[in-house]
Amino acid sequence: MQFIETRGNDGVKAKEVSFSEAILSPITSFGGIYVPQSIPKFDIAFLEKHKNSHYKTLALDVLQSFEIDIDEATIKEALNRYDDFDDPSNPVPLTKIEEDCFVSELYHGQTRAFKDMALQPFGYILAKEAQKRGENYLIMAATSGDTGPATLETFKNQKNIQVACLYPYGGTSDVQRLQMVTEEAENLKVIGVHGNFDDTQNSLKELLASEDFKAELEDRNIKLSAANSVNFGRIIFQIIYHLHSYLELVRQNEITMGENVYLVVPSGNFGNILGAYYAKKGGLPVEKLLLASNVNNILTDLIDKGEYDMSSRELIQTESPAMDILKSSNVERVLFDKFGAERTKELMELLNTTGKYTLTADELVLIQEDFEATYSDDDECEAYIAKYYAKQGYIMDPHTATCMKSYEQSTPKNLKTIVYSTAEWTKFSTTVAKALGQSEISTDTEALEWIKNNTSEVVPPMIDGLFSKEIKHATIVHTDGIKDEMLKFL
Repeated sequence: MQFIETRGNDGVKAKEVSFSEAILSPITSFGGIYVPQSIPKFDIAFLEKHKNSHYKTLALDVLQSFEIDIDEATIKEALNRYDDFDDPSNPVPLTKIEEDCFVSELYHGQTRAFKDMALQPFGYILAKEAQKRGENYLIMAATSGDTGPATLETFKNQKNIQVACLYPYGGTSDVQRLQMVTEEAENLKVIGVHGNFDDTQNSLKELLASEDFKAELEDRNIKLSAANSVNFGRIIFQIIYHLHSYLELVRQNEITMGENVYLVVPSGNFGNILGAYYAKKGGLPVEKLLLASNVNNILTDLIDKGEYDMSSRELIQTESPAMDILKSSNVERVLFDKFGAERTKELMELLNTTGKYTLTADELVLIQEDFEATYSDDDECEAYIAKYYAKQGYIMDPHTATCMKSYEQSTPKNLKTIVYSTAEWTKFSTTVAKALGQSEISTDTEALEWIKNNTSEVVPPMIDGLFSKEIKHATIVHTDGIKDEMLKFL
C-alpha cells in the first residue's frame, strides 16, 4: 500500500510513497502528513480469525493488511518488544470495573504509558530501516510527558540513530521528567523548553519543515525524522489494541461477536482515538467513539460545535498533563478522511494564520457520525479516582479518570464500554494520593511511599529506582535556542 498527503501535492514531493519512506520522512507537501491510501478490512471475518490469537499474531496480521514494505522477520523482531511487558502472554489486560465498563490497560510496558504500545516496535523498525539503508537519522520528539520516555527507551544505543527529545519544563510530572533526564545512552539528548507542549511541538514541526536545518544536517550526513504521532508509524500500531480489547470482551464472554461497544479514549494529540477511528472504519463494531478531555477542551468544542479556536485560549496546566495540548496534530488525518485534501489544506492554513477554523454544518454532521466528546476538570477527575478506589480497590491515573464522565453521560444504549487507560498511576502519584485524601503530600516520592504502604498497589522497579539515578540531561532553553542545542549535540 502507498501513503498519500493530507494537504495535496506541491509538485516537488512524490504524490505517494511507501510505508518505509513515510516513517523516515513524515512531513509532506505544504506541511501536511501521510495517511494510507485506504484502510484494510477489520470486519467480523477478520475478528473471527483472531478470536483466540496472541497479541503479536493479531499485530502481525494488522501490519501485513496495510501491505507495508517491511520484511516479516523484522516485523516479528519488532513485535518481540512486547515480550518485555509485565505479562508477555497478554500485554494489554482488560479489567472489569462496572458490569458494563472495562478498562483496557495500555501501560504495562517499559515506561508505564500507552506510548510503549506503538513506540517500542515502531522504533525498532525505523532503526533497522535506517541501518539497512546505511543512513544516519536524527529522530526528534516533542513530548507532553509520555512520548519522550518511550522514544528514548526504544532508540537508546541503536546504531545510525540519534534522538533529540523536547519536553515543556515544569509541564510534566516528576516521574515523567526523571524518566527522560536520567537516560544515559550517548545517542540521546533531552532538552527542557521554557513554554508549554504546543510551543515544543510547534518548534519540532518548524524544524522538520526547515530546509536550512535539513541542509545543516546534510552537511553532517544526517537525515531528519520524528517519533511523534505525526509519524504514521506510530498510528499503525495504535489501531491494534482497539481490535485486541474488543476481542478480549468476546473471550471473556461479555459480548457476542459483532455486538457494538462504546470506546472512551482520553485525548490530547488525537493519535490514540485516531487509531480507534481507523479500526471502526475498517469494520470494528463500535457504536460511538467517545473523546474525553480535560479543561483544555478544544477538541470538545470541535466535536460539539465544529469550532477549533486556539486564538482565544491560553493553555491551562492540569493534573492530566499529557492532555495539556491545544494544537492536536492528528485531527488533520480525520479532516482529510472526511473532507479531502483541498479542504484540509484550507482549514490547516486558517489554523496556522488565524489560530482557528469553523466547520460547516454539513461537515460537523460528518464528524458527529463517529465522535462525541466530554471534558472533566481536576476536581471531577480526583472524585472518580476516589470513587473507583473505594468501590473496587482500583486505582486509575488522572487521564483515565477523564473517561468516566463519558461513560456515565454518553452511553445511552445498553452496550458494553471500553475505557482506555493510558498511564499507570505511578506516573501521577501526588494527584492519586490527593484524591485518596492525602492533600498534604507534595512530592512523588512521598506519594509513592504512602500509596505503596496503604493500598495493595506495587510500585514497579523502573519507577521505584528513578529517584536515586543521576541526572544526565540538565539543558533548559527557550524555543529559539533549540536548534543550536541540537546542532551542539550532533
